[in-house]
Amino acid sequence: MAANLYESDRLVREYLLFHYGSADEILPWSGGPREALGFAVRCVGELLVASVLPGSARALDLGCAVGRSTFELARHCREVTGIDYSRAFIGAAEKIREHGSLDYEYTVEGERTARATAVMPPGVDASRITFETGDAMALPDNLGAFDVVLAANLLCRLPDPHEFLARLPSLVRPGGQLLLTTPFTWLEEYTPRDAWIGGRAGDSSAAALRKLLSPHFELQMEKELPFLIREHARKYQWSVAWGTRWIRK
Repeated sequence: MAANLYESDRLVREYLLFHYGSADEILPWSGGPREALGFAVRCVGELLVASVLPGSARALDLGCAVGRSTFELARHCREVTGIDYSRAFIGAAEKIREHGSLDYEYTVEGERTARATAVMPPGVDASRITFETGDAMALPDNLGAFDVVLAANLLCRLPDPHEFLARLPSLVRPGGQLLLTTPFTWLEEYTPRDAWIGGRAGDSSAAALRKLLSPHFELQMEKELPFLIREHARKYQWSVAWGTRWIRK
């Protein structure tokens, strides 16, 4: 059920607007949480320390959706792979990579829509980027290690986040950066209750995540990252992700 949701045209349109929409397209009101716009760009811009990356840096964007954060990583890394479970999301991202833009429609109200164009960010070398459909729970053994791994709002959409976390040390090179964001929205339709990381009485998710990652990673930075997803002109999802940067020991 959850997998089918992310293959729907409605979700593709919502995420194209979420990743590429202008401030006026997403939030055409004088008020509202404008600091929550541009989340995919801020995940990279506010969490990554680009100055320490080698010239040959490799990056992996897990749960890349329609690809904006993948393009942002390509500003700093010579090789970037974006992986998402949704074929529809990856199809849209690849069209933007290949053609430089993608026309789409987003909902205004009911059946009313507006037209927009998702444009590849200027100054990005598309040849550095590869998009792939894949399962974060069953990544290929031959991926190798990366200087940067980004997993934005992926953790609480996995059937077994513990298994995913156990794979991360092999994906991040010593000294490399792991960028994680999550609002800890635990829902049983995605993650069985016994697989949640924290989220129960006396057990916060942030504390549980620190404990699980600390044997292999050092928490270097944490910050609150609000984000805004528009459903239609008068309905939005406003959330706050816990943004973190971890260094592989």
